[in-house]
Amino acid sequence: MGEIRVGTCSWTDKALVASGWYPTGSRDAEGRLRHYAAQFPVAEVDSTYYGLPSTRNSLLWADRTPDGFRFDVKAFSLLTGHPTRSQALPADLRPAFVRERGAGVEPGLLDEVWQRYSAALEPLRAAGRLGTLVFQFPARLVPGRPAEEFLRRCRERAAGWPVAVEFRHPGWWREEQANTTAALLADLDAAAVAVDMVRTLPTSVPPVVRVTRPDLALVRLHGRNSAWGAGTKEERFRHTYTTEELREWVPRIRRMAEQADEVHVLFNNCCGDAAVRAAESMRHLLGSHRVAACD
Repeated sequence: MGEIRVGTCSWTDKALVASGWYPTGSRDAEGRLRHYAAQFPVAEVDSTYYGLPSTRNSLLWADRTPDGFRFDVKAFSLLTGHPTRSQALPADLRPAFVRERGAGVEPGLLDEVWQRYSAALEPLRAAGRLGTLVFQFPARLVPGRPAEEFLRRCRERAAGWPVAVEFRHPGWWREEQANTTAALLADLDAAAVAVDMVRTLPTSVPPVVRVTRPDLALVRLHGRNSAWGAGTKEERFRHTYTTEELREWVPRIRRMAEQADEVHVLFNNCCGDAAVRAAESMRHLLGSHRVAACD
């Protein structure tokens, strides 16, 4: 049975900081991370989707967390084909990005972005704190040959790094496509991300569980708000998981742990303290099934 690690998709979310979950005296950057890492053994780094990481932050994150703690790090938006503001890039890369944006981003620029992204995360990997890189692809990436070729280029660029893939287009995990998708990710040596979200929309990704790497499997729980895809960020992710909703995932997570060395269960319903409370509840529901403890 693999180890199950439960945590959240951010420890710095403004709504979490304002909720009062962090005790007095632990509300600066260092105090927040040290407190979070004393409660949970894994966290997702969301800020690296919006801008490139820094070596300094990687060193600080490693220093402020205990041995065995894991960070799952989101891939930068440009690397996954999402719309990206030129201001999100280093100043010296912005002119080339602006010139190329209308015709598509050149591989050379993507290669340079990847080199800076990965170099900044190297201290985190060297310290044994890196869980995986999370490549979340936009809904416009639909199953088919062009998408497969794009995925292969992404994986080649990230050769040697642990990678997990989350699809936002539901077609990847519909019944008629699911086996093909799982086989593709296994061939790419990429972990499949299982998703929980509202299930009543045309864009809803089904809660399919597939383990495509023997060392790691991921679950990301986004909440079940029907404003998904239409509302503000706060509206899309505002959801308080009920015990019954969490229980649906317990047997799935245990099956994943039978096939993978580690399972990371990350809550993304980041409004107030909803995510940390859901993570605490999930850990309780999983009981003694090799749920990682905190130092």
